Amino acid sequence: MKVDVLTLFPEMFDGVFGASILGKAQTKGLVSLGATNFRNYATNKHNTVDDAPYGGGGGMVLKPDPIFAAVEDVLEQRGEAAATMKAPRIILMCPQGETFTQKKAEELVQEDHLIFICGHYEGYDERIREFLVTDELSIGDYVLTGGELPAMVAIDSIVRLIPGVLGNETSAVTDSFSTGLLEYPHYTRPPEFRGMKVPDMLLSGHHLNIEAWRREQSLLRTLERRPEMLETADLTDKERIWLKKIRSNRKHNTEYV
Repeated sequence: MKVDVLTLFPEMFDGVFGASILGKAQTKGLVSLGATNFRNYATNKHNTVDDAPYGGGGGMVLKPDPIFAAVEDVLEQRGEAAATMKAPRIILMCPQGETFTQKKAEELVQEDHLIFICGHYEGYDERIREFLVTDELSIGDYVLTGGELPAMVAIDSIVRLIPGVLGNETSAVTDSFSTGLLEYPHYTRPPEFRGMKVPDMLLSGHHLNIEAWRREQSLLRTLERRPEMLETADLTDKERIWLKKIRSNRKHNTEYV
């Protein structure tokens, strides 16, 4: 998989791309990560990549020509002809974009090449949106100084799903959100710490019972913290009835407190 980032601050990605899981993924040859400064593609002597908006207003707007040129050059360096420049997913990091989710990460990891565009200033020339990008993504309903941090978040989430990247291949499958539920609680050694004990079930060695306990805990944790997720989760009829009883009992107990 190839992942490229167009940014005014490529140095921000040095540590992220070279460390931890992303660094190991590159060492294994599972992903190729690159950051390109699109200021290098400015066409004036001052290397400006932004300009005042037509019609007036505050702030500066990123010009289309440096970004189009940067994308075309990245495609050429990656050995992809300009005629196929819509083939990779070209992703604009933007507060107006679709909210990034685990489902989106699972969709994007199927691609061979992703290009992330990180903006600054007031916004992008609309022609970048209309004629260049395939996706617009946001990591939440708040505004940051640039698209670099959101791009790092999305890339980390996507790359860890590539087969072979994680040491334990079941980790990504059982993650929170991957199953439609929040993940069950985890414990490790020692079995007792300062009077706090690991649940007996996890020490029983009975794998079927452990799996049933984990599923139950996952359902309970989702009910407590993200109940809206249960509306679209893949649940059995037995689980739906069980959750309905828990909700009813909690409501009854609350009424009489």
